[in-house]
Amino acid sequence: MSISTPLFEGTLVRLGPIDHEKDPEVVSRWTHDAGFMRMMYIDPMRPLSPWQVKKELEKLEKSLEEDRTLFHFRIRARKDDRLLGFAEIQWISWNNASGYLRLGIGDPADRRQGYGAETLGLLLYYAFTELNLYRLSALIPAYNLPALALFQAFGFREEVCRRQALERDCQFWDLLTYGILAEEWKERHP
Repeated sequence: MSISTPLFEGTLVRLGPIDHEKDPEVVSRWTHDAGFMRMMYIDPMRPLSPWQVKKELEKLEKSLEEDRTLFHFRIRARKDDRLLGFAEIQWISWNNASGYLRLGIGDPADRRQGYGAETLGLLLYYAFTELNLYRLSALIPAYNLPALALFQAFGFREEVCRRQALERDCQFWDLLTYGILAEEWKERHP
């Protein structure tokens, strides 16, 4: 790895800041997709208007200025700068060199196109080389099979199973914690 390795750009995606003018309309559409929202959030969902999303994004941006344990990015397609999703490194414990990852691709047509995999690769590189974290975790509902497959493909291992911690449509599901250590990541990416 070199000092000139791009931190925020891959072949398909680039990671960037929130666009307060364009993003609310797109994110509002995602909040109307119950499948996406249930994969990303464990709290009850509701559709949001672009105005409501804009207010939420303003709150998020304010917290980014104050909270040094959260790094939030928007995922954009390199070819047309279209908003694809979001990615976060959050809940960083600096004294323990650990944090949590989260990412989502909003539009169903953009899923399984390699955007999520490339984003996860960029996040891992950023977390382990730029932030000098030692361990990363991800909380994944057991019903989110695409996320489980993605994280496993990158070398994450199941570490914790909170049995039947989530209720969806009168069925209880496990909430899984997957983790990877910097040395495990470096073995896969020498």
